[in-house]
Amino acid sequence: MTSHTTPAGAAAGPGARRRLIRELLLVVGLFAVYKFGRTLSTGRTEEAFRNATRVWDAERTLHLPGEGLVQRLLLHSDALVHTANTYYAAVHFPATVLFLVWLYLRRPAHYLWTRRVLAVLTGAALVLHLAFPLAPPRMLGAAHLIDTGQVYGPTVYGAAPATDTMANQFAAMPSLHFGWALMLALGMIAATSSRWRALWLLHPLVTLLVVVGTANHYWLDAIVATLLLGAALLLVPRPAGRSIVARRSVPGPRPAPAFAGAEPVFAGAEPAEAVGTGPVETVGTGRVETAGTVGAVR
Repeated sequence: MTSHTTPAGAAAGPGARRRLIRELLLVVGLFAVYKFGRTLSTGRTEEAFRNATRVWDAERTLHLPGEGLVQRLLLHSDALVHTANTYYAAVHFPATVLFLVWLYLRRPAHYLWTRRVLAVLTGAALVLHLAFPLAPPRMLGAAHLIDTGQVYGPTVYGAAPATDTMANQFAAMPSLHFGWALMLALGMIAATSSRWRALWLLHPLVTLLVVVGTANHYWLDAIVATLLLGAALLLVPRPAGRSIVARRSVPGPRPAPAFAGAEPVFAGAEPAEAVGTGPVETVGTGRVETAGTVGAVR
């Protein structure tokens, strides 16, 4: 007998639709506030370049590897660097959206936890963007790096930061590309029980190499994002219990005889076999049924 999970959104109705619309408006609203807030520091060019020099010098003081080490590996192949640019431009938002949708439908308790963590992380990142405008390494002459997006394509940024109306190119610290990717991996590890779930960590690892190799972020941008995510995880309580997943039921012990010392009526008779269903555990808006040990004689 196998257990099963009923998705949270399986029971369609006015209440479910209202919850879905509310969540969509909330997530879109939070993202819009973040995008608007980033634009408030677009004109602070001189400060952004001074901070870039400070970050570059701090990395050398800490003996961190140069960002050029990763970029040189990418530049060995035009196809490889083009793939890295595509990953940077096309994976970040779609992967995060699919992750949240899957959690909303299948792991509602983990969805709420993840949404709150991402909100805290993104809010803290916005504060840092405004307080510490930072030019990315592709703009810093001392780094001697190539703007791979402009040279090889595709790119999500305009050629000149001052004329770029779609994005704030001076919001490099922290790297939300890496922070969101790391939360995606941690969220999937927490919400699933596959023995291979640790492989989700490949997503933030590849993201880290991509954001550094394309010269869009410094190593310190990812380090600061990790620290902010750690603080958010400490502030937001995790869902109670272990991962909320469907598991095969484990056969229970055979039931004891009705009377102590009772003998079978017929020699060689088969013992009672445990069948039936057990209690129902409700998690969020889903239901998880597990096999119980109600005895019955076949």
